Amino acid sequence: MMNHHSGLDSMFAPQSIAVIGATIREGSVGRTVVENLAKGSHHRKLYAVNPKYESVLGVHCYRDVASIPEKVDLAIVITPAPTVPGVIGECVTAGVRAAIVISAGFKERGIEGARLEQEIRQQLRTSKMRLIGPNCLGIMNPIAGINATFAHDMALPGSVAFLSQSGALETAILDWSLKEQVGFSAIVSTGSMLDVGWGDLIDYFGEDENTHSILLYLESVGDARSFLSAAREIALRKPIIVIKAGRSEAASRAATSHTGALTGSDEVFDAAVRRCGVLRVQSISDLFHMAETLDRQPRPRGPRLTILTNAGGPGVLATDALIANGGDLARLSDLSVQALNQFLSPHWSHGNPIDVLGDAGPEEYARALEIAVHDPNTDGLLAILAPQGMTDPTRVAEHLKSYARGSGKPVLASWMGGKLVNEGVAILNNAGISTFAYPDTAARTFCYMWRYSDNLRGIYEAPSLAEEVEEGDDSCEAVTRILEVVRRSGRTLLTEIESKEILGRYGIPTVDTKLASSEDEAVGLARSIGFPIVLKVYSETVTHKTDVGGVKLNLTDEQAVRHAYREIESAVRQKVGVDKFQGVTVQAMVRLEGYELILGSSVDPQFGPVMMFGTGGQLVEVYRDWALALPPLNATLARRLMEQTRVFTALKGVRGRVPVAIDTLQRILVRFSKLIVEQPWIKEIDINPLLASPKGIFALDARMVVHAPEIEQECLPKPAIRPYPIQYVRGWKTMTETSVLIRPIRPEDEPLMVKFHQSLSRASVFLRYFHMVSLDERVAHVRLMQQCFIDYDREMALVADRQNPGSGEHEIVAVARLTKMRGELEGEVAVVVADAYQGVGLGTELVRRLIEIGRNEKLKRIVARILPENAAMHSLARHLTFRFEPSLEPDTVKAVLDLQQLSASCETAHNAA
Repeated sequence: MMNHHSGLDSMFAPQSIAVIGATIREGSVGRTVVENLAKGSHHRKLYAVNPKYESVLGVHCYRDVASIPEKVDLAIVITPAPTVPGVIGECVTAGVRAAIVISAGFKERGIEGARLEQEIRQQLRTSKMRLIGPNCLGIMNPIAGINATFAHDMALPGSVAFLSQSGALETAILDWSLKEQVGFSAIVSTGSMLDVGWGDLIDYFGEDENTHSILLYLESVGDARSFLSAAREIALRKPIIVIKAGRSEAASRAATSHTGALTGSDEVFDAAVRRCGVLRVQSISDLFHMAETLDRQPRPRGPRLTILTNAGGPGVLATDALIANGGDLARLSDLSVQALNQFLSPHWSHGNPIDVLGDAGPEEYARALEIAVHDPNTDGLLAILAPQGMTDPTRVAEHLKSYARGSGKPVLASWMGGKLVNEGVAILNNAGISTFAYPDTAARTFCYMWRYSDNLRGIYEAPSLAEEVEEGDDSCEAVTRILEVVRRSGRTLLTEIESKEILGRYGIPTVDTKLASSEDEAVGLARSIGFPIVLKVYSETVTHKTDVGGVKLNLTDEQAVRHAYREIESAVRQKVGVDKFQGVTVQAMVRLEGYELILGSSVDPQFGPVMMFGTGGQLVEVYRDWALALPPLNATLARRLMEQTRVFTALKGVRGRVPVAIDTLQRILVRFSKLIVEQPWIKEIDINPLLASPKGIFALDARMVVHAPEIEQECLPKPAIRPYPIQYVRGWKTMTETSVLIRPIRPEDEPLMVKFHQSLSRASVFLRYFHMVSLDERVAHVRLMQQCFIDYDREMALVADRQNPGSGEHEIVAVARLTKMRGELEGEVAVVVADAYQGVGLGTELVRRLIEIGRNEKLKRIVARILPENAAMHSLARHLTFRFEPSLEPDTVKAVLDLQQLSASCETAHNAA
């Protein structure tokens, strides 16, 4: 993907800086910032702006930013809040590329402050200028010698970018880092994030060669889609570690559904960061331990840790911390135990933790370490050493350092004590082995490392099941019509029958349910369905049926049905009002041995629609066994959601019970997630219970709530992760009358993409990639999953999917990709067609559709880079009215299509017609 960060480059590597609001007043922010910048690198120009002074601390002072004789890269604004919108307007007019607003007094002060922020936004809309703040501490780039903050001390240079919403926390960490000699590639105080948000910063430092890991302290997410989109892409290359303050009480607020009552923003935040490969930790120390350890050591492939110790107590402490944080003790192989028996004291622990005892010398310790680290059952090693009579901490450290990276497994060390172990600790740190004062901290760090590995693996794990993508699927439109009728009636609560019809449209099995408006009608329906049956109150206003005595189960004859009908009618009228009873629903009593599950959705204020899965029934809140995920899901993500619950163990079959069809349940979760993202008018859904048995899975009850009628369509919550763009699925026929379905790529396409790459000739590969890329490299799992499991906000890949009329098997015969360039409304297009399908118009049609998508996505232009010898692509570009320009890249031609100009000409043609 191409990158363009001109605004943020000017922020973090400016060649000229203006301090607007510079002053000579002792102790003021304006003076401190000028002092800090003046102390930094002298390769850049520094200007002061304040009409009251000729100069500030020897820096020439200008009346306003427009008076500065050259273009300014970065303006630092420290004027009173009411003046800031005007100052930003002056910066825009003067062509300033970036600004940091340190001034406070904005939305944190209420309505007036929020209005000032809106005025600043208006100024920014007319330019490309980027802005950090307001109400922030500023930024530091220790490597470039820039301290654009009012903190007196400059951070040490290092490889960690620390981004924080709290300026106070930032100064405390800065103080701590100087004492601990921890360095930074950048420190950023984000303030109110009026313009530059988490997504912008993660993208920028993801590409920054000086940054090896990104640490975040956040209190609010801001633009959730941008945050998750950037994090998911960068997390594969660099660790992103976050600590979030303010465990929300949103979950305790009253809601009309179980799901609504259970989803709180903190749980949702956990689900969100898990989805994008970000690691969440709970303490400041863990934040920095993880940054250091992930930078130095390989990630574990599993949760199994081997603990090697010369003292029993520390080994037990480490074990407790390991288990408490979700790790496992590795089981030593028989070969390892036999090898250890050869030279250790007969009284060694004969298991994990490997307690070599206090009388083991450095050689014994080193040999034990060699055996432990190479045991096939272990994913990582924690070496603990307490200084005892026979122990030489320095010599043991010398032996250990050779394992810093060689084994492919993480090696952590806890050298306990003070002066006696200092030299050994220094040896280990210099070798790249992270050291910890306490063994429980080391074990917790290993668990975090495993969680991080597992999160990343989850992002790009190929789904095992695939749903068919079809053109003209009308389930979405049919459900939209049902919801429209409900909304026009002024209701927000759907009836059970409406809710079940919607589930059925999305392929979620339900129990057939009929409406009876009288006692006799209920008896008649019961006869036709067959006893035993269930009666439930039918009402457009009752939220929880059991709470009002509105459910009667296992009715075995007509007399029982009549009695139950009268009881329900009486109870409902007594508890919620005479007019609230509108009849009953009648359905078969499902007599299946199974598990009551809950499947639900509600809206989180930050992340939009969220789905929940877990143990259902009337005691949902008592068992509290559920997990959350952000839709949409594929089969793998659905399974991971289920795996987080305790009931999942039972579903797989326990104590001789037959397991539930997990594949079927996965598909139901995937379809449910599709329903959530395709129907934004639905506010909450409860399927409770969803009965899961070996003989089938059915929604026995369902309730749905839609958003209030006064909400405008454009204000409806949007998914934090862009769903599959079904609107771009359309069929097409080639010049040879071969039918293909042109559709956006999906994670499930990985096996088809392997076959596609196998079909390409060397010439086709060279013309697409500009050099030879081996087949093994092209079909490597990580590469293919990154190409199939894309973020549709960042790129769009279309595949031509041909189904064999005889076998019904699918094959991908062409792929075209439109990649957005960050920071610009521009996209780059590339296309490759299988050799057997070249010359039939397929490439042209794919690029034509990408042009249409580019216009829909509000891009200004599309570019293609083409080799001079690629005659077919030159012809295609000319046919689609691209113009040719010289390319900055050697031996390539650049084809450009101006989409704004194209839109204007299409509009003119339309009007003329």
